Amino acid sequence: MNPTPVTNQAGTKTGPQAPDGKNATHGQISELVVPAARQLRSDGTDQAEDTAIPPTRASGSPDRAGMVAFVGVGPGDEGLLTLRAAALLAAADLVVAAPWVSERIAHLLRKDTTVLDSATIDQDSRQLIKAAKAGQLVLRLFGGDPFMFCSAAADVASCAKAKVPFEIVPGLSAATAVPAYAGIPLTQDAATEVRIIHASEVSRMSAGPGTLVILGAETGIGDIAKMLMAGGWPDTTPFAITWNGTTTDQQTVVSTLGTVTADLKAAGLSLLTAHGRAIAIVGDGVRMQRTLSWFETRPLFGWRVLVPRTKEQAAGICDQLMSHGAVPEQVPTIAVEPPRTPQQMERAVRGLVTGRYQWVAFTSANAVKAVKEKFEEYGLDARAFAGVKVAAVGEQTAASLRAFGISADLMPPEHEQSAEGLANCWPAYDDVLDPINRVLLPRADIATEGLVARLTELGWEAEDVTAYRTVRAAPPPAPIREAIKGGGFDAVLFTSSSTVRNLIGIAGKPHSVTVIAVIGPETAKTAAEFGLRVDVVAPKPSASALVTALAEHGASIRDAAVKSGEPVRRPSERRRGARRRVR
Repeated sequence: MNPTPVTNQAGTKTGPQAPDGKNATHGQISELVVPAARQLRSDGTDQAEDTAIPPTRASGSPDRAGMVAFVGVGPGDEGLLTLRAAALLAAADLVVAAPWVSERIAHLLRKDTTVLDSATIDQDSRQLIKAAKAGQLVLRLFGGDPFMFCSAAADVASCAKAKVPFEIVPGLSAATAVPAYAGIPLTQDAATEVRIIHASEVSRMSAGPGTLVILGAETGIGDIAKMLMAGGWPDTTPFAITWNGTTTDQQTVVSTLGTVTADLKAAGLSLLTAHGRAIAIVGDGVRMQRTLSWFETRPLFGWRVLVPRTKEQAAGICDQLMSHGAVPEQVPTIAVEPPRTPQQMERAVRGLVTGRYQWVAFTSANAVKAVKEKFEEYGLDARAFAGVKVAAVGEQTAASLRAFGISADLMPPEHEQSAEGLANCWPAYDDVLDPINRVLLPRADIATEGLVARLTELGWEAEDVTAYRTVRAAPPPAPIREAIKGGGFDAVLFTSSSTVRNLIGIAGKPHSVTVIAVIGPETAKTAAEFGLRVDVVAPKPSASALVTALAEHGASIRDAAVKSGEPVRRPSERRRGARRRVR
């Protein structure tokens, strides 16, 4: 198999490059490791934003003009934030929002940003004005759009009267975004009429053409239907209700005005119980929902998936899971500690500096981190790798290397990103082209005999060095342990036999309703030894293939339910006592 080189923008395969395209000298590399195209402030915001956003002020600054921004953050999905809204959130000193809004955007704020519940200052904008006059960037957040079914106008007028600078940042309104996420077109041509009202106004609505969108429909759905029929709407009029729109808790029931009460009861949804914020849509566009539904029909929609990895290790897996509609949750099962005898690593670092090695092979992101930390102990940086070729076992390890300022020269193809895959694409030693035949292999305290044996067959001398130790992680919080054992997770992904052993050791055995997905036969064997029923085995030993296989399994469950006319239910909803839900 031919090796897959990773090249930089200059098209070369070795380390950092000097401006003239040649390999950078020891003195030049320090200027190339840190990108200089754009400078970042200490809080992580881009200086290019300074002309548009007031500088960050942790405690306010009276000698700088503050500002109040009235920001629409959309109905729920943070991906619907505008670029302007995201930039202001990253720079805000004070944020005022309803709890359901602030909970969804908390991770986008600085750690020192003050967050207040909007209920404490509603009908009183003096606190906003006072903070802005103290030099703070103040954000008043609104679900949807601040100028649509919101109270922003009064606060904006108060700021104008107090001569405080203000800004309006529009957001996607729930009136249009939620139907789109439900797969319900509000119009099908340029002439279709759309009326948007609040549920409190339903009794005043008479029957008419086009589409009616009803906000605040979470209570009294049966009464809403009765009032519409009393206003002249036929009982056969298509009627849909979507709860928690644009989030992974979204659920839509399609019915008619005359049958909605019975349809909700058949779906196991009580008319008296609140199921979240809801929007109702009335009109012919509702008929297209089953054909146009795209969000709720994702194969893992709403699935809570346990990923037994650290946040850094699980990044790519979680992104892929979310693309299928899942809600991933990381639980580390191992912790990384320094080796018991650091002398091996110290000799390896000296060997790198003195030119002892032709190659360094990294089989994990943790190995990169361990070497980087050892370098920092000695005051070294990426320049020590000048002239050394570097191999990475996969994209995640290669990304860690890039963060260190190093480009990998060799990486297995995407479908073979493992130690075995790296061994399969490793080039043979050539005593003419390769001045040195030594390969440094910094690794965990877990043997890598297969890779070492392959390198030896190819004529290389591998120096297998323990760079770090892996130990069992501390148990996760009690709610996570209870969810694992009680069936609160819909699926768990096992990427190695050790993740099976360690997860069970620190948190207990997953519930029988939980879908068990494993990366390969060996991991499946270990899971079976612990009494777990394996539902999904990846066709290839890669995390990406594992997620794809789980998504295919989820799609088969959905298709079977739809074919039989049954509600689509997540695995966790099949355990005794779980609340039923329709999608």
